Parts: sequence; C-alpha cells; structure tokens
Amino acid sequence: KRQIGGPRDTFTLCRAKRFLDNRAPKLTENVKNAMIMKGGNTSMTVTQALKDIYSLKKPSAEFFSKKTDSSLFLFGSHNKKRPNNLIFGRLFDFHVLDMIELGIEKYRSLSEIKNSKCPEGTKPMLVFAGEAFDHDDDHKRLKSLLTDFFRGPVVPSVRLAGLEHVLHFTALEGKIYMRSYRSLLKKSGCRTPRIELEEIGPSFDFVLRRTHLASDDLYKTAHRQPKALKPKKKKNISHDTFGTKFGRLHMQKQDLAKLQTRKMKGLRKRRGPAAAAAAAGETTIKVEEKH
Repeated sequence: KRQIGGPRDTFTLCRAKRFLDNRAPKLTENVKNAMIMKGGNTSMTVTQALKDIYSLKKPSAEFFSKKTDSSLFLFGSHNKKRPNNLIFGRLFDFHVLDMIELGIEKYRSLSEIKNSKCPEGTKPMLVFAGEAFDHDDDHKRLKSLLTDFFRGPVVPSVRLAGLEHVLHFTALEGKIYMRSYRSLLKKSGCRTPRIELEEIGPSFDFVLRRTHLASDDLYKTAHRQPKALKPKKKKNISHDTFGTKFGRLHMQKQDLAKLQTRKMKGLRKRRGPAAAAAAAGETTIKVEEKH
C-alpha cells in the first residue's frame, strides 16, 4: 500500500486547489467562453454556420457549463417545424438566464466570400442599427446577448491598426441581418486615413423566433456589481459640462482683523503731530549727545 502524504499527493492537492480557485467567484470575472453544440438532427447550413461562428469566437469557444466554466452557449438544430435553427443563450450561476431562437433564412459562409480574413482572436467592433434594438424588449435583450457573445476579452487599449474587424447587426421589418467586414485604412492625403469596409463573411439573414428571457429581478441580480469594484464617491467634488473638476472647501469663519499681511513702507499708517514732534525731539537729543 502506498503511503498518503508523499510529494505526488501534495502536487495533486495543489493542482486541485488552483482549479477550484479558478472556478470560484471573482471581483473581475474571466473571459466568457462559449459552448457550441450540434443537435442530433441538423442540416448542412446549420453545421457550416456553427463552424463559421466557432471561427469568429476562437479561441474563447468550448465544445459543457460546469465542466468547461462556460457562461455562453450556441445550439444548432434542424427539423420540419423550425428549419435551420440557432439558439443563442447565456447562463448565470450555472442556470439558464436568456435564450433566443433565430432561424437562418439566407446564409453565405466564410469560404464563399473570397477575401482575406482577419487574424484569429481579433477583437471586433460591434455595430447595431435599427430602432428595434432601442425600443423593443426582445431586441434589447438580443442586443445584450450578442454583445456578450462576440465582444471578446476586455483590454485597456487597442491600437488603431487593430480595429480591423466589424460585426454589423441590422434590425429591419422583423429580421436581423448580420454582416462581417474588415476595415481597410487607405491613404487620404492627410493625417486621418480613409476607411473602407470589405465583406469577409459569414453573412446571415435571421428571423426572430421563440424567446426565453429572465425576469427583471433575476436580470438585475445578474448585473449586480460587487461593492469592491464600485468607485468610491469623492465628497465635495463636482464636474461641469466641459469636464472641469471643481472642489469645495469648508472652513470656519475667520476674523479678518487678526489677519497678518505683509507690511510695506508705503502702506504704513501716518503718525499724529504729537508723535511726530516727540520723534523729532528724540532725534535732536541724540544728535547733541554725539557732538
């Protein structure tokens, strides 16, 4: 029998502790990974669409929630009632928060569009066009879900040349159009470059189907920020419309009569005639004593 407590057991325990610490709640959470799942019955369109979306999500995509610590998922299926079906969803505390079902009406894959692609892992710029994304509740939640799904890792800054991938979503007449572009910086004859967009794929025409949205209370709980991350309010500091900072100081009432100022010869008080005569007499006596 092997004795417990050897160096190998210590290594295993340390590795298990690191694994559990990585899964524990944090003030700043890890990058959101996505599970991409293929249903038992799918079409070639859905299969190719899953592959293309997986290529957009690399390397933050995983092929299950507790096992892979993934808070996003995408499920593809196909049947007679709902053909070419994609379900986007996200989890909170290992429970389903939101699910939105989109049907593919028109699709062009990455391989069909013969243009140079963006490097893997490029952080995309997300553009949402259409009044529905601002006024309709289902479209508002879809906008939040797509932002979570495609936004990529949080970075402090991005160089200008790194802003080359654009994902454009348009809501129009009950449909959602998704387009993927590459931004090209062209010479313009001045310091600011001229920008052109080149479609690189994939391209989707979606129709909104079923939705399963979280209640307002659960949605508010999922967006709650830890107290340690909230910025502390600084008292007596305000900003105007131009961003100028103003500070307010609270002081006790001061007696201005006791305020000491710098005394200059020109600001001395004039003496009275008696004081001037006395000063003149003292000067005469001092002069006579010297003689």
